[in-house]
Amino acid sequence: MSEPPETLTVSPVLLGVGGGDWLPVTTGESGAAVFRSADATRYAKCVPAADAASLKAERDRITWLNGQDVPGPQVLDWHSGDVGACLVTSSVSGVPADQVSAEDLRAAWERIADTVRRLHEVPVSQCPFRRDLDAMVAVARDVVARDAVNPDFLPVEQQNTPTAELLEHLTRQVPRRREQEGADTVVCHGDLCLPNIILDPQTLNVSGFIDLGRLGLADRYADLALLLTNARETWMDEERARAADLIFAERYGIALDHDRLRFYLHLDPLTWG
Repeated sequence: MSEPPETLTVSPVLLGVGGGDWLPVTTGESGAAVFRSADATRYAKCVPAADAASLKAERDRITWLNGQDVPGPQVLDWHSGDVGACLVTSSVSGVPADQVSAEDLRAAWERIADTVRRLHEVPVSQCPFRRDLDAMVAVARDVVARDAVNPDFLPVEQQNTPTAELLEHLTRQVPRRREQEGADTVVCHGDLCLPNIILDPQTLNVSGFIDLGRLGLADRYADLALLLTNARETWMDEERARAADLIFAERYGIALDHDRLRFYLHLDPLTWG
């Protein structure tokens, strides 16, 4: 007896995406499955039909960013039907920035700052996508209401605090943060952590950004909070981490607002679930 369509693993083969063998890479919590072509030049992200709209939105973001002089993947193919949807993109050559040594990350750090600034300097009037504070808070309310927050994503000191309490503390700050966002909206990556920044292992230049499903207009600190905190996992100690923050800020051209960084660092984990 054949397996019902809704229980099949959504894959490029099932969705009729040809062009060689596909090797599974990982399966996301949302039900997305990622595959790499045998020659490592393409990636395919596949989702059930219920999630096709969000994958289509990611496709549109990648296509838009290609026209903004910011490095990233290109859309090569798209399939959508009753079973699900599949987005095929070119691979971005290089190694994720979380997989290089602290010495290499330091050598690439100012180049990363340059490329993040390049993204953030794209004219907001040209960006049709949003991921603003109100949208983030709405998502967080839904995730918290479903008790779907992954505690591993939370800062260690917050992991034993009820998530509704964490969200309530943040929502009291929303009017002030909304004001700040209104004065400082940029085109954000939306999940700007080291695994989503690809480096050329020889030159340590930035080859491109990947995983662009959350790209949109937001407060620049939504990106900076994730990047600076995630990089702390590579720096060897807090002293070097603080020095790296200062180096980044000087190169990027900003005096860091640590209270604002903390707000977005604490909000982001509540939006995954």
